[in-house]
This record gives sequence, C-alpha cells and structure tokens, in this order.
Amino acid sequence: MKITATLSRYLAKTYFINTILLFMALLAVIYLFDTVELIRRASKQDDVSLILVLQMGLLKLPEVGQVLFPFAILFSAMFTFWQLTKRYELIVVRASGFSIWQFLTPIIGVAVTIGILQIAVINPIGAILVRKFEQLESTHLKRQNSQIAIFKEGFWIRQGIENEQGYIIMHAERIDKPWILKKLTILYFDNSDTFKKRVNAETATLEKGKWLFKDVTIYNDKQNATREKYYILPTYLTIEDVENSFSSPETMSFWQLPGHIRILEETGFDASRLRVHYHHLLAQPLMFAAMVLLAATVSMRPPRLRGGAALFGIGIFIGFFVFFISSFLQALGASQQIPIILAAWAPALICFLLGLSVMINLEDG
Repeated sequence: MKITATLSRYLAKTYFINTILLFMALLAVIYLFDTVELIRRASKQDDVSLILVLQMGLLKLPEVGQVLFPFAILFSAMFTFWQLTKRYELIVVRASGFSIWQFLTPIIGVAVTIGILQIAVINPIGAILVRKFEQLESTHLKRQNSQIAIFKEGFWIRQGIENEQGYIIMHAERIDKPWILKKLTILYFDNSDTFKKRVNAETATLEKGKWLFKDVTIYNDKQNATREKYYILPTYLTIEDVENSFSSPETMSFWQLPGHIRILEETGFDASRLRVHYHHLLAQPLMFAAMVLLAATVSMRPPRLRGGAALFGIGIFIGFFVFFISSFLQALGASQQIPIILAAWAPALICFLLGLSVMINLEDG
C-alpha cells in the first residue's frame, strides 16, 4: 500500500514542529549558560556593557546550534515516535498495511532537508555571526590588537609593538615547513598611522616571544639602507595563535571552504583541519538520517512491551556516544593520523548502517 500525501504531511509536520521546539529549548539553555560565562569574563573589564555581553551571546549561538543539531534530530525523533505510539497512531498506521519504511520516509526526508539547509544556509549565516563574535571577544575580552589574514598573494600580520607606540604590518610571500616565512616585508607605523621605516628579510621564524628575521635590510624614513644578519622583533604571538586565527572552521562558510583550503595549501599551511570540517558538513544529511533510524530502533515499540524507559535511556546514551566518537575521529583526521574521508564520514556511515540493520532485524516489512 502506498502511503498517502495527507499522512506524509502529518508525520513530517509533527516531526518538524517537535524538532524546532526542542532545538529552541536547547538553544535557550545554552544561551543562558554562555551569557553567564561571558558576564563573568566581562566583569574583569570596566568598559564592557551588559548589552554588549548579551549581543555576544546571541552571536555565538549559531556555532553552538550546529553542534546541537544532531542531538535535536535524535531526541525529537525519539519523542515523535514515542508520542505517536502512546496515542496508538503508529499502531493504526501499521494495522492499515503500511510498512515501517513508508512510515519513516517522510520523517527521514525532513531530517535530510534540515541537514541540507544547515550546509547551504545556516552554516554561511552562522559563520558571519561567529566571526563577528570572535572580533568582539578579541577586542573587548582578550584585549588583543593583532590581526592575521592569508590570501593568494601571501600571508599578512598586523600586531602592536611591545614597549613602543605604534604597530607593524608584516607580509610574507609564502611559508615553508617547518614554519619558515620567506620574502618578508615589515612596515612600521606610529599610532597616528605615520610611516616610520621598512624592513625587508629573506626568512623569518616565530620563536618563543619573538620573530627572528635573517638577511635583513632596514630602510628608515630617509631611505637610508642598512644591512644586518639578524633582526629580532618581540611578540606575544605563538604558532598556535597564528594558525588558529585564520583556520577556525566555524568562522568560514561552507561555500568558502574549498577556496580557503586551496589558498592555505598553496602558501604552505596544513589544511587538514579545514578538510575534515568540510567533509563533516557534507556528511550531515546522512548523519541526520542515521539519527532518525537510531531513534526508531529504541522508541517505536508497542505500549504493551516493557522496558520503554530503558530503551529511551539507551537512545540518549547513543546520542552522546556518537558525538564523542565523531569528535575523536575528527581530531585524528585533523592530526593526519587517519585519512580525512574516514574521519569525517565514518561516524555517519556507521550510525546509518547500524540503524538500518537493527530496523531490518526488528521489523517485518
């Protein structure tokens, strides 16, 4: 028997509403805790207002929301199946001759659609908001005045000068491993943006508390050149700070990731972390479909059967287990200990096949 359009719309609408309500409830709880933490951090600064803190909390929500999506998909599916079973609607549908796969199709379709929307729409919007949050955090909470960017033309850094009034803008044409900058130009400015001097260097390395330049030519404002073998510039930056500042996956739109990965690799940086994140986003629709199947295996039981609470607890455990396994494999992929494709796609594929196999064994058609 073919499932009717009316029944499909009813199932899809019920599941979609439950997903939205649960997702909003989870976001509200997370927003409360994040805001309290931001208030605690802002209390150390005199010029950070409560309005700014509340705004920063809202800007951070998209990043947290994308982490919560698989949980919302799983828990809302479990609640929907439990709700339909408790009201005997599922039993009536099964007694009418519909198979469990026909019943699951509209719900899985909603989950996959949400996954596609997350990739195509929510992620790009969230990246813009998270980038704004990190800028406000750096300015008002961390009090950092360094800015780092990377383009096809090379690598750029703007940082303040320790124990001096002013800042520098540094450009390197490329970076060789292990973290050696090539063909550098360093421009010195005072706080009124007046040019002071220029320094050219063949290579530079970032060591603890300093930039070490080699084969240096220094030009003052009168264009008098002096040559030195070494030149030291104090800095509070570390290699981790530099890499994290321009390779944070959360601040990059899904549509921008391929181009940024290519630029990073052309300039000598390791883009494994971004590649893992890119493939992880591509796997989200499959992961969401797997969450629905896993929810069905533990919550679509007849009311007369005992152990419903235990099965529901198992479902919650499955959700957190999948989350930690996914995070662990992504960390291994980012550190190049396992292939990137395996790290990003294995959790979704394993969950999908597990849910599919359990449903085939439990159901009769």
